[in-house]
Amino acid sequence: MGPIARIITIVAGLAGGTVFSQAPEFAQQYRQRIGGAIDELRVIVEDFNTQAAEHHLDRQQALNTYAQSPDDFLRDRGVSMQSTITRYETLLSQQLHLGTAAPVAKPFLLLGNADDVVFANTWRDFVPGVPVSFAGLVWGAIGFIGGWIVAALLGLGARRVVRRRKGVHQTS
Repeated sequence: MGPIARIITIVAGLAGGTVFSQAPEFAQQYRQRIGGAIDELRVIVEDFNTQAAEHHLDRQQALNTYAQSPDDFLRDRGVSMQSTITRYETLLSQQLHLGTAAPVAKPFLLLGNADDVVFANTWRDFVPGVPVSFAGLVWGAIGFIGGWIVAALLGLGARRVVRRRKGVHQTS
C-alpha cells in the first residue's frame, strides 16, 4: 500500500470512527425522547382509564363500547384510543429494554425496534457528543475499522482497474 493509499485509509477510518462513535449518544437522546413521549401518553391513557372506571368499565370494556357504537366518529375514536394505548405500551417496553441493555448494545436495539416518530425527531434534533464513554470508544473503533476496510477495498479495486488498463495499453 502506497503512502497516499495509507493516508486515505486512515482518513476513512477516522471518519468512520467519528460517525460510529455517535451511536451511543444518539441512543441516549432517543431514550430521553421516549421518556417525554411516555409522560405525555401516560396522561392520556390514565385519563381514559379514569373515565372508564367512573362509568364502571375497565379499559377493554370502554374500548368495546366505542367499537360497538353506531356512530362512525365514536368507532374511529375508539380505534384511535386503542392505537394510543398500544403505542404507550410499546414505548414503555422500549424504555425498559434500553434501560437494562449494555451501553454498547443500545444502538443495536434502536436499529431493530425504533419508534418512527421518536427516531425521526431525535435525528432532526440530534446534537453530537464527545465519545468519552466506553460504548462511544467501542463504536468509534468499529467505525474506524469499517472505514479502513471500505477504503482499503476501494483502493484494491482501483488498483486492479489501473493495472488492467496498463496491461491493455502495453499489449496494443
